[in-house]
Amino acid sequence: MSGAAAVSDEAPEAAPVKPKPKGWRLLKIALRSRKSSTMLAFGFSSGLPFSLLVGTLTAWLGEVGVKLATIGVFSWIGLAYSFKFLWSPVVDRLPLPGLERLGRRKSWIVLCQAIIALSLALLALTDPATAIGNFVLVAFLAALASASHDIAIDAWRIDQADEESPVELLSAIYQFGYRTASIVGGAIALIMAARMSWPNVYLVMAGIFVGLLVITLTAPDSPRPERKSLYGALAEPGALKPGVRAALLAVVGASWLWAILRLLAFAVSMLAPAVPGAEPPSVAAFTKTWGVLIIVATVFVPLAVAALANRLAARPDKVLSANDPAQGAGRTVMNHLYSALVDPLAELSRRMGWGVLAAIGFILTYAICYNIWASFAYPFYLDFLKYTKDEVAFASKIFGIIMTMLGISLGGFLFAKIGRFPTILLGAVLPPLGNFLYADLAEGAPMIDAFAHALRLDALAQAFGSDERMMRLLLAICYENIATGLALTAFVAYVSSIVSKKYGAIQYALLSSLLSLVGTLGRGAVGEAFDVYGYAPVFRWTAATALIAVTFVIIEWLRVSAEARRTSAAEQEG
Repeated sequence: MSGAAAVSDEAPEAAPVKPKPKGWRLLKIALRSRKSSTMLAFGFSSGLPFSLLVGTLTAWLGEVGVKLATIGVFSWIGLAYSFKFLWSPVVDRLPLPGLERLGRRKSWIVLCQAIIALSLALLALTDPATAIGNFVLVAFLAALASASHDIAIDAWRIDQADEESPVELLSAIYQFGYRTASIVGGAIALIMAARMSWPNVYLVMAGIFVGLLVITLTAPDSPRPERKSLYGALAEPGALKPGVRAALLAVVGASWLWAILRLLAFAVSMLAPAVPGAEPPSVAAFTKTWGVLIIVATVFVPLAVAALANRLAARPDKVLSANDPAQGAGRTVMNHLYSALVDPLAELSRRMGWGVLAAIGFILTYAICYNIWASFAYPFYLDFLKYTKDEVAFASKIFGIIMTMLGISLGGFLFAKIGRFPTILLGAVLPPLGNFLYADLAEGAPMIDAFAHALRLDALAQAFGSDERMMRLLLAICYENIATGLALTAFVAYVSSIVSKKYGAIQYALLSSLLSLVGTLGRGAVGEAFDVYGYAPVFRWTAATALIAVTFVIIEWLRVSAEARRTSAAEQEG
């Protein structure tokens, strides 16, 4: 049949769009196929160490009397998740001797799961009160393994997606497993800790990882493709010459290396045994002296190099005039790092111009208020407010997750009703206001009590067999989690809107990693401030960071609106 004859006079009816499965229906679908059930296990495997290392472990540290300043420095292990794109080429390309026969992705997942299981067991055998340095070293090793494990799992999901198990379904199943793990690593771990010692809790979690390791060994995997030329665009005429790219990458690499070594050196000095008579290192002084320079080295130096790359690309003597046939492991790694660290920012800078500074400022400050204090939530609830582990487990990890999901849904609804930037602005304003609730909670909750009494929420709590004390915690967590859920939705939508389709995955990974950078660096100083000034004053001070975020949101809103007007005017003239 000819093409002309095959065309019908009437357009075929569009196939009805099937609603995406959720909840238990999603779980039922997940268990029908080997790939989907494996993805569920991998999602759980990804979420459990993050919950145990970045959240729950601080409850253990607070219980044994570790200073909040030290807990703040300890939380820097979370930078492993922010910086994981730096070593993603190794996980993607390097065959593991002895394990490669398991599969391209499985070999790395098995190795990382084994390291995580061993690390959790070693944490159980280490006393943080007497050997905090060794404890942090083991936790950092576990965080590195967990971040590398996430790289391999993300790649496995993309490799294994097909018509029967599309990537959207696998991603949804992954999130289901991840959220389930956050409850196990948070709420269940706290409930267990109320009935057994913390070391025994972490031994149980290590045992769970051994079980996950067995599941991984039975998972399908894709073969490693033949080595071939990667990043072909970098070898085509018009691309920067390899020597120029190497020089630009060297500057960015040196900046990142300096920043990482500076952080590690201070962390070691902070966690080392105190020298008699010597003044202990100050996290606040370090943050004040080096914090801004570290952000400059990891954000603004790469941005400046990206802008320079754009200028050099316009010079004929700096670009290739013919295809570059050279290949090799060194060239592949250099190309990967250049494509991860320089090229995405170069494209963003080329497309947005000076507006990229407003976008970066927005990303760096948007969630700073929440990110700064998140690591101190458990010590605040358990040690300062004296709630039980069972109460915190329910309020923070069960009730709190439900409120976060409600906030995410609210964010999506507001996007449709009032638009993108009004929702983004709400996401900048609302979460910091929650810090005033926590300040009130730290001072006995007079404002929360008055609010609850006016709405008869105290009577409602008693009717459900609770008390005013638990009601206060639930109200504070309810507001904070709904507000941060809304802000998370706004942030994801914003970053998704500014990334280019060509560099979508890399730009999104790089930009989203910046979200926690300032907050993570500031946690040490905030922990020291909690020790010195108390919770309530510091909560109010950190709420003031909303002014910075709101300023950047308004600047970006005005920039995007002006750009839309210029585009509209140009279209009308055309």
